[in-house]
Amino acid sequence: MSINDIQNLFMFCGGLGMFLYGMHEMSNGIQKSAGGKMQELMKILTNNRLVAVLIGAALTAIIQSSGATTVMVVGFVNAGMMTLEQAVGVIMGANIGTCITAWIVSLGELGSTFKALSPSLYAPLLIGIGAFAVMFAKSSKKKIYGNICIGLGLLFVGLDFMGDSVKSYMDLPIIKDAFLLFGHNPFLGMAIGALVTAIMQSSSASVGVVQTLASTSGAITTSAAVYISLGANIGSCLTAILSSMGAGRNAKRSAAIHLIYNVIGAIVFGTACFIFFHLVPGFGNQSISSVGISVFHTGLKTANTILLFPFANWLVKFSGILVKEKESDHAETVKEEELTLRHLDRRILKSPDFAVENAIKEVVHMGEITAENLRNACNLVMNFDKEQVQKVYQTEKTINKMEEMITEYLVDIDNLSLTDKQHELVKNLFYSVSDIERVGDHAENIAELVDIKEGNEPITFSEQAVSEISEVMGLVKDAFDCAIRARADVNIDDAVSVGKYEELVDEKEEELREQHIERLSKQLCKPTNGVAFLDILSNLERISDHAYNLAGYVINEHE
Repeated sequence: MSINDIQNLFMFCGGLGMFLYGMHEMSNGIQKSAGGKMQELMKILTNNRLVAVLIGAALTAIIQSSGATTVMVVGFVNAGMMTLEQAVGVIMGANIGTCITAWIVSLGELGSTFKALSPSLYAPLLIGIGAFAVMFAKSSKKKIYGNICIGLGLLFVGLDFMGDSVKSYMDLPIIKDAFLLFGHNPFLGMAIGALVTAIMQSSSASVGVVQTLASTSGAITTSAAVYISLGANIGSCLTAILSSMGAGRNAKRSAAIHLIYNVIGAIVFGTACFIFFHLVPGFGNQSISSVGISVFHTGLKTANTILLFPFANWLVKFSGILVKEKESDHAETVKEEELTLRHLDRRILKSPDFAVENAIKEVVHMGEITAENLRNACNLVMNFDKEQVQKVYQTEKTINKMEEMITEYLVDIDNLSLTDKQHELVKNLFYSVSDIERVGDHAENIAELVDIKEGNEPITFSEQAVSEISEVMGLVKDAFDCAIRARADVNIDDAVSVGKYEELVDEKEEELREQHIERLSKQLCKPTNGVAFLDILSNLERISDHAYNLAGYVINEHE
């Protein structure tokens, strides 16, 4: 191997690296600039399958990877946030949305015809503008746009590097013979496409490489490009299949739907193209351009969606036959219900927007469980029940487990590519989880204070004391409920109401503490019961403080 061969190999590796990194940076930048729009896309997702297809296409156009979108779908289904019927539509749309990268790559060929439109001409300028924006711009939004420019510029520079490095080899007989073989043997062509895509974990990247080779020398035949593209669709399923391992049955079924959908498409269109190429052999053996590959790629994906759209429910049923239910699935479901964690799935980390949104939902869910435990603890003060005490203790263990797992998830999110606003939100969620967990501790303290230990007399309060503490408990429960609603809906009115409740609780706590100390001094109640009353009052006041903290985070975000 000569020094030139080594240099060309390094150029190809470097070009491929810049191409992939450029796609990654551009995708991250677009996701950041999209902000809450991606969350809005999920909110409008209904049982209307056509809407689901459009959403899947839009998401994949942003993320630029059908595999990543499908992995997120696996996560949504596993978290119970999406049904399999909805997932089918999103998966179909994802296959269409991934074509955007092919058209971006085709700009290089269009630029060779119209020099003024050549991406190679503007790529260095894009990188320069992006670098200046990232280094010197004060606005975070301008820095995000800078990252998009750098990503797009690197993508085109990488394509040029790959094209230049292989240009001298594409005229070799062995290369031409290889692509003729791929074109004449559909199974071999599809296998190569699937293998390369499985290794690169991106059909967009593998098809982009084929487009680069096609635009460099014209050595890629139409039939070879067709079969390699069909194989790339199958290879893109590997990412979702690997992601579904260890997930619930429905998550595995969503990955199976993605595989079934692409395999059926490859069989139907591969067979049709094979027959057509044999009837018109000159068409299959002629060279195909980069734009031609984009046209076929987009046409194939769209036609496959139109073909299988009416049979979406059959795909769901077939996935149920392919992925059979096992006893371990029941055990897994029970475990998940015990932990009560519904929305945390690391597959969703593929999209920072959705990951943040799901973390909020789980923090709210933790708050709802804690609010219910607080109500149960307060009921014990009025009507003692030994079984209810144990329930409060058990739920507190669940709350502690939730705090641990949500915190770990938030750490993972904080290391993603987030906007400054999202980083601030994640920081507030860290604090919120801690405050909610402390509310759970105080609810457990209240239960412990009234818990009747063996050999001890039950804690009892006078009617006046019960009436007084009942009023405070009502205010505290309302304050915490308002705080959780404010977190869920970013409702400023609820957040402001928490502050009013907290002031009332502080006033009542001070007033009742003085009155009860006076009752103790007059020996109107037992000292043991009196101390328990004051401790309960203190725990209730602390809970209102934590509710005030939760509301404060929401108000700060709004401001």
